[in-house]
Amino acid sequence: MRTRVHRSEPPLDLDRTLAPFVRGSGDPTSRGDHRDWWFAWTTPEGSVTLRLVGEGGTVRATAWGPGQGWVLERAPDLLGARDDPSGFVPHHDLVARVWPELSRWRVPANGLVAQMLVCSVLEQKVTGREAFAGYRRLVRAHGRPAPGPGADLGLTAPPTPREWALIPSWEWLRAGVDSGRSRTAVAAMRVAGRLDECADLPLPQAHSRLRALPGVGEWTAAEVAQRALGDADAVSFGDYHVARDVTRALTGEEGDDALMARLLEPYAGQRFRAQRVITLGARQRPRRGPRRALPTHLPRPF
Repeated sequence: MRTRVHRSEPPLDLDRTLAPFVRGSGDPTSRGDHRDWWFAWTTPEGSVTLRLVGEGGTVRATAWGPGQGWVLERAPDLLGARDDPSGFVPHHDLVARVWPELSRWRVPANGLVAQMLVCSVLEQKVTGREAFAGYRRLVRAHGRPAPGPGADLGLTAPPTPREWALIPSWEWLRAGVDSGRSRTAVAAMRVAGRLDECADLPLPQAHSRLRALPGVGEWTAAEVAQRALGDADAVSFGDYHVARDVTRALTGEEGDDALMARLLEPYAGQRFRAQRVITLGARQRPRRGPRRALPTHLPRPF
């Protein structure tokens, strides 16, 4: 067990910063809220259980397992050390109203590019419920108990890249993952080392490397960048709901990606920050028609 203390001023909004790493209810790799978070991850040096506890301007990071040194070295980036919101200027009334409450949220960078890519690939073109259920099944079947107290909490560390790549095609199908997504995930895991190098590349180069993979487009790369690379400009273009939510919040009418791009243009360099502030601050847009499971992303190739 090792511990590292991170201090921030003003105090970090730990809950909003870490919430994007939770892949639905019942996620076997995560537990917690209200400034006490647990994660089971698989780093290039092995599996790790990570606990993050926030109090005031201090976050105490404690880690167990062979990956503890790797994850604690990157704990500041995970807690938003790469992210600089100082130049963020509201250009809409909604953003100006909500930003003071959200100004302590940071865009995290956990550095686990390959692991975050698997999650995002599973979420392509399906409902969140389907994606999260498939992820749970695959992690529980092919992962391993988290080190230290993580196992007592029921946490499971995800498979290693090699283990992801060796999952048989029928296991992916039983988890509800079609052949297109499983091929993308397996191909990515075969170059996991090159993908994890993206954490130390300039963001444009990192995006180019991610998108060079067949089956990885703008939306998928953005989802990875928002979690693994600390990219405050990675807009979720191609998402089923985001463009509708952003455009409705700012104009009163639902629009598409093109309109969202124009509305977010004044925030260049921090467009994802603006997207997140708008979607967190706006009321949920009305949904009409019969209740049914709606896709979380656009049903088109990525």
